[in-house]
Amino acid sequence: MIFVTGGAGFIGANFVLDWLVENDESVVNIDKLTYAGNLESLASLESDKRHIFVQGDIGDASLMAELLEKHHPRAVINFAAESHVDRSIHGPEAFVQTNVVGTFHLLETIRAYWNKLEGDNKADFRLLHVSTDEAYGSLAKDDPAFTEMHRYEPNSPYSASKAASDHLVRSYHHTYGLPVLTTNCSNNYGPYHFPEKLIPLIIVNALAGKPLPVYGDGQQIRDWLYVKDHCSAIRRVLSAGTTGETYNVGGWNEKPNLEIVYTVCSLLDELRPRADKQNYAEQISFVTDRLGHDRRYAIDARKIEHELGWKPAETFVTGIRKTVQWYLDNQQWVVNVQSGAYRDWLETNYQD
Repeated sequence: MIFVTGGAGFIGANFVLDWLVENDESVVNIDKLTYAGNLESLASLESDKRHIFVQGDIGDASLMAELLEKHHPRAVINFAAESHVDRSIHGPEAFVQTNVVGTFHLLETIRAYWNKLEGDNKADFRLLHVSTDEAYGSLAKDDPAFTEMHRYEPNSPYSASKAASDHLVRSYHHTYGLPVLTTNCSNNYGPYHFPEKLIPLIIVNALAGKPLPVYGDGQQIRDWLYVKDHCSAIRRVLSAGTTGETYNVGGWNEKPNLEIVYTVCSLLDELRPRADKQNYAEQISFVTDRLGHDRRYAIDARKIEHELGWKPAETFVTGIRKTVQWYLDNQQWVVNVQSGAYRDWLETNYQD
C-alpha cells in the first residue's frame, strides 16, 4: 500500500493510473479537489478496488494521522501543491498555505507515524516529495543547466513556496532522520493537463477559434518532460533512490514557448484542419509578459541516469504528437473541466 497526495491533479492522476498498470499494489489517493483536481481523470479506476480515494487536505493533521494508522502505507508520494505561477501572482496566500504550511503539517504527521514503526517497516518507509525546477530560479541563455547542487533562487510566489517546502523536507531528514527523497522536474506536458497551462491552452483555444496567447516575445525557454516519463522517474527514485538525496528529472528538450506554440499549431493543421483551410498559427496573439517571468529553465538529469539508470523514453516529437492526439480524442474531458470559474480566470489573466 502507498499513499499519493494530490493524486487527482495532472501529474498525480497520471502517476496513479500508471502505478496501477505497472503493479497490483494499492493506492490511497488523497486530494483536496480544488479547481485543478479532477476525479474524471481517474474515471477508469471507478471499479478498481486497488484505488481508494479520499477527499482531504494534507494540512488536516487528524485526517492524515487517521488514514496512516488505518492503512499503514510503506511510502507517501507528495504531489499536493498549488502549481500555477500566474495564479500565485494574483493570489499568493493560497500557495503559502498549501505548499509551505500544508507540507509542514504533512511532515509532522508522517514523522509521528514513522516513529511508531519498527524493524523493516521503519527502515523501508519512504516519503517522496515532488518539486520543480522553478525553485532554482532563471538561467541566462548560455548558462549550464540546473544540477542538484544549484542554489535556490526562486522568482515567483509559486516557486518560492515550493523552495520553502523543499527546505522543510530536507530539514526533516537531517534533523529527525525521516527517510525522504526529493525530485525536481522540468515542465510537464501530456494527458489530463488542466487547460490553463501553455500546451493544453493552445490546443483548446485553437479548436475554439480563440486567440492563442503568447507572453512577451515568446522566447522563454523551458525543458519539456512528457508526464509519463516523469511518472516512471518517480517510480525509479522511490524504488532505488538514496534517502536524503535530490534527483533532477528532465526531458532533455529545451525549447522556447513560441516554438512550442507553432509545433502544436502545425500538428493541429495536420490532425484537425480548420474549416476555412487557414493555419492555426494565424490565431497567435502576443500579450503583455507576466510579472517576474523567468527567461530560461534547463535541467541536467545526468545524476538520475548515472545513479539510477533512468532516462526519458519520449522525445518531444513523439510526446507532443501523443499529447495533441489525446486532447483531440478526449474533447468531453476538456468540456467538463472548463467550469465557470476556469473561464473567469482566463478572462482575468489574459485581459491585457
